[in-house]
Amino acid sequence: MTTPTTNTTPWWQEAIIYQVYPRSFLDTNGDGVGDLPGITAKLDYIAGLGVDIVWISPFFKSPMKDFGYDVSDYCDVDPLFGNLADFDALIAKAHSVGIKIMIDQVMSHCADAHPWFVESRASRDNPKADWFVWADPLPDGNPPTNWMSVFGGSSWQWDSRRRQYYLHNFLASQPDLNFHNPEVQQAHLDALRFWLARGVDGVRMDACNYHFHDQQLRNNPPANNRDSTTVTDVNPYGMQAHLYDKTRPENIAFLRRIRLLLNEYDAVAIGEVGADDSLAVMAEYTADGDKLHMAYSFTFLTPDFSARHIRKSVEEFEERVKGGWASWSVGNHDSIRVMTRWGRDNPTPALAKLVLAMQLALKGTPCLYQGDELALVEADVPFELLQDPYGITFWPEFKGRDGCRTPMPWTDEAPNAGFTTGTPWLPVAAPHLADAVSVEEQDPDSALHYTRKAIAWRKSLPQLTRGEITFHDAPEPVLALQRDLAGFPSVLGCFNLSAQAMTFNWPAAASATLLEGHGLPGSISGSEITLPAYGAWFGTVG
Repeated sequence: MTTPTTNTTPWWQEAIIYQVYPRSFLDTNGDGVGDLPGITAKLDYIAGLGVDIVWISPFFKSPMKDFGYDVSDYCDVDPLFGNLADFDALIAKAHSVGIKIMIDQVMSHCADAHPWFVESRASRDNPKADWFVWADPLPDGNPPTNWMSVFGGSSWQWDSRRRQYYLHNFLASQPDLNFHNPEVQQAHLDALRFWLARGVDGVRMDACNYHFHDQQLRNNPPANNRDSTTVTDVNPYGMQAHLYDKTRPENIAFLRRIRLLLNEYDAVAIGEVGADDSLAVMAEYTADGDKLHMAYSFTFLTPDFSARHIRKSVEEFEERVKGGWASWSVGNHDSIRVMTRWGRDNPTPALAKLVLAMQLALKGTPCLYQGDELALVEADVPFELLQDPYGITFWPEFKGRDGCRTPMPWTDEAPNAGFTTGTPWLPVAAPHLADAVSVEEQDPDSALHYTRKAIAWRKSLPQLTRGEITFHDAPEPVLALQRDLAGFPSVLGCFNLSAQAMTFNWPAAASATLLEGHGLPGSISGSEITLPAYGAWFGTVG
């Protein structure tokens, strides 16, 4: 074995991200909505998980029609969440416990209540008239293109003030900004600098491939392969090939401008990519070290829980990437919770442990979603209590995103699971009480305790944080992989993605030394590996 080389890996490639959805984390003032002081109060809990970065979903001023993803002031905190002093206190506390803070930047669109849009829609010749995407109707009065909104219907909304249509890729109350206007780009850079100067360590860029549109306003052609990955299959959005309404080539230069600004503060960016070919866009946006630091897509946010899908996704990214980096996420505020999506009728804590072990073994920066460390299942929110406009539109075939956004269960002994003393904005899911933090703290075999152990174990193995990745052939539903780092023995890992015990022959593992500490013990005899239901085995070779 050669001598290990000096670690020159950027810190963020070895980090683990934990997403906080502030509305549902902890409410400290009894109004039923989580707030910034609530996050600050639980930073010790988050740090105890072993994660390195906390991504906070939007807390900026907003009419809340899309719950903060419709911003009306990019440089202030919505009173619902607190104020700037509360944010400064959060930053100070986070840094004191070794946590970096990443904020959500929603640049492609804003709220129709934003002063920029209020001015823009007032006339066709005001200073901000060209800050948004305006277009005349077709001769018959129809919208200028066939582009569709992710949330249903046309992405064009008629405005009676200007007698023109404006573009909205999401809600009609979320007009798209015109990034072909240099003033718009600069306004966003200035807003980002405002937060970086306050100590922010990174940004998650929402819908980062939606910034630019085709200035010729060409119609999208029909999709050759319908996209049911980034949108539900009851949504006609997936019927188009989105060539002209997003993922335009001009975005590359803007992402480079973002990177130059982030470099001034040694801050990082992760981009959300929803595209017809997300892996290709992820690779392009993270290539060459001059755009995004890392990106994630909806690749592992689908119901496809198969070894084939996971292997194919990672291998394709590795083949296409040129010095870029992925962040593999299995859950977030937009997706059915992984325990329900992948566990279906068998969402056991064993599944949660297996999914985390696999996620931590992949090459890339893992991103965890609040509550997944507790193995929470998707909440069933009745129609009359739904808040998500997406779900209300497509009910009942698609129930929206509220089921993964219900409040964190902190204790089984207090009303509303300790989330609030008031009426929660979404109901606390009754099944979550048995998985409350207070309950799992008392059970050494809980998903919570396993999360802490697994993260610490991963950090003890540089092969898993820095090594290259290759996959070995194995029968479905077994995923077999290898992580290699110069100067260290190779780590072999295999995962049973099913609820039935599996045995398979892996010749490469015949001379391996059992690697303990991951807590999901499979067994090996010669080259034959036996994995229990949702079990894993790790060994080292060399």
